Amino acid sequence: MTNQEQVDTVRKVPRTPASSPWHSPPGPRRRLVIASALMLFLELALIRWTGSNVVHLSYFSNFVLLGSFLGIGVGFLRATRARRLPFYSPIALLLLVAFVAWKPVAVDRGTDSGVIYFTSLDTTGPSAHVVLPIVFLAAAIVLAGPAELVGRCFAELPRLTAYRFDLIGSITGILAFTALSFLGAPPVWWSLIVLILFAVLMVPQQRAAASGIAAALVVTPLLIVVGVLFQESTQDDLRWSPYYKVLTEASTVRDTPVLTITVNGVPHQQAIPAARRLDWEPQYGLPYQRIANQPKNALIVGAGSGTDVAIALQKGAQHVDAVEIDPSLLEIGRTKHPDRPYADPCVTTHVDDGRAFLSRTDKKYDLILFALPDSLTLVNGASSLRLESYLFTQQAFESARDHLNPGGAFAMYNYYREAWLIDRLASTANKAFGHGPCVDKVGDALQQAVVTVGLTSADQTCGTTAWTGAAADTPPPATDNRPFLYLFTDRIPALYLVTLSLILMAGIVAVGIAGGGSYRRMRPYADLFLLGVGFMLLQTKSITSFALLFGTTWVVNAIVFTGVLLAVLAAVEVTRRFRTPPMKVMFAVLFAGLAVSWVFPDSWFLAMPLPLRIVAAVTVAFLPIFAANVIFAKRFSDTADGTAGFGANLLGAMVGGCLEYLGLMIGFDGLLIIAALAYAAAFLLRPRSTVLTT
Repeated sequence: MTNQEQVDTVRKVPRTPASSPWHSPPGPRRRLVIASALMLFLELALIRWTGSNVVHLSYFSNFVLLGSFLGIGVGFLRATRARRLPFYSPIALLLLVAFVAWKPVAVDRGTDSGVIYFTSLDTTGPSAHVVLPIVFLAAAIVLAGPAELVGRCFAELPRLTAYRFDLIGSITGILAFTALSFLGAPPVWWSLIVLILFAVLMVPQQRAAASGIAAALVVTPLLIVVGVLFQESTQDDLRWSPYYKVLTEASTVRDTPVLTITVNGVPHQQAIPAARRLDWEPQYGLPYQRIANQPKNALIVGAGSGTDVAIALQKGAQHVDAVEIDPSLLEIGRTKHPDRPYADPCVTTHVDDGRAFLSRTDKKYDLILFALPDSLTLVNGASSLRLESYLFTQQAFESARDHLNPGGAFAMYNYYREAWLIDRLASTANKAFGHGPCVDKVGDALQQAVVTVGLTSADQTCGTTAWTGAAADTPPPATDNRPFLYLFTDRIPALYLVTLSLILMAGIVAVGIAGGGSYRRMRPYADLFLLGVGFMLLQTKSITSFALLFGTTWVVNAIVFTGVLLAVLAAVEVTRRFRTPPMKVMFAVLFAGLAVSWVFPDSWFLAMPLPLRIVAAVTVAFLPIFAANVIFAKRFSDTADGTAGFGANLLGAMVGGCLEYLGLMIGFDGLLIIAALAYAAAFLLRPRSTVLTT
């Protein structure tokens, strides 16, 4: 037996069996791995699919994550008292998919009084006030089912053994979804995997009558889900990138071929011949008019389907580095753009995050252009970090400045929609370059603007478009610590506050109703609840740090999620197999790790060579995560009610996800302080005497 199993045997830790027989053929360990893999895979699939069909969720994807945490916590609390298997979960999944497929939400452009989060004005489908609560509650109900199955396995195994196999299953689920993202597999394949895993877990093999009932309750609704997603997945001119549901539509406008690209229900960009683009919208040529020297070597960030690259070539660029984060958009440009700019030998393409590319290259350019980099989505696991957030900070502009040749210039253009936003970007350029930029404003409603700034004031020719200063109420430049370009104030917008309050209220009610005395059961595990709060904040900080240091790409995001779980698994293995220091010592290690993260901010690592940056960032990020999970493992192994303790921890993670929005006010580094306070409270509330001291 392992060290932990010996401890459990000596202490005779009580384990509550599942309240109804489970005739699934796999043993509890394999069952636990399958159920945990299903839970994580289904969570990621819901975040991805709902966000692609309901544009509100492209900007509030964390709400699906919070709903998932609520459902998982409630599922654990129900695990030892439920009288039957969670047949409600596949049915709830069918209802959610049917609702979203019936009432998808497409958004054009819009703003909020405190934060800009849409890219158009008109919406089709239900409002955010209707969709967000429905999807949140549906996600909670759907995820509660697999969580019940996981909780039943926890009741059959030693504490840390169960936690170990839960983590193995979670990592498997993440890797499986990552592999499908890499392959560009559409949602029909996701639903087939969910169907198979549910069937393996919930359709018994030995009892014919029970098997027929289970098949009707599990397989039938999921087959309908597969059918709905098959219809969507086989739609003409539709492809799934790791970030978007991408739809292309070819048309002819004034005898000119135009390819319109729509992502997640929003018109995103058009592939148009460069000559026609400049004829119809001459502002795209303004950067080349405002710079004093003809650019020979150009970098275009947000190259997309290639129109901006084609314009650069037409303007005389002899070499263009085209950086685009989404490989599908690059592929569309290669095969469907009328000018075929990516076939030009003068163009080198890079599938990468723009800020990360700048941090890794030592090349110098005559022109660096940020061409409409508007991602329309958030980084998974981070409530307010968009794919392009780190492009528009003061530090990003300084990085662009450092990559310019003498006489070079930096430019950007987009539909900025608000005068204060244009002023904010212009003042950021002014601060980074030491002189004011040229600012060309085009149109009234959407306020397209072109901001161009030379390496020196002599390298730009503004004329009457010279920037004369920002309005008094213009927000200061965004920074890497608070990269919220579209947030006008330093407060949390009212929409977020109202929604988060409703989420917390829903959590309180759901736990009270579904848990059946759960608050009484969880009362001894307040410290585990607080450990969940702290862990969620640490995970968010890790995601945002690695996004800055290595890019906001889906690959980096998947690596971070997997790395966090591997660090947790390592902590469990160390606790199971070796004598670990006492709790007080591990808390000291945890607080030391938090202090190191605070003393050495992310900007300190950016100056390092890439290999050293990787080693340093991983060490600093994962040391407190490892220590925190040794603490959790030691404490969890000593619980009398494992499902209640684990449920409390998961509900704490949900609250931590809500507290993550404090980063809008205090920055991502400030989340370390909130995490430290949560861990300090957990230290004070921990049981004073425990049997397990190893």
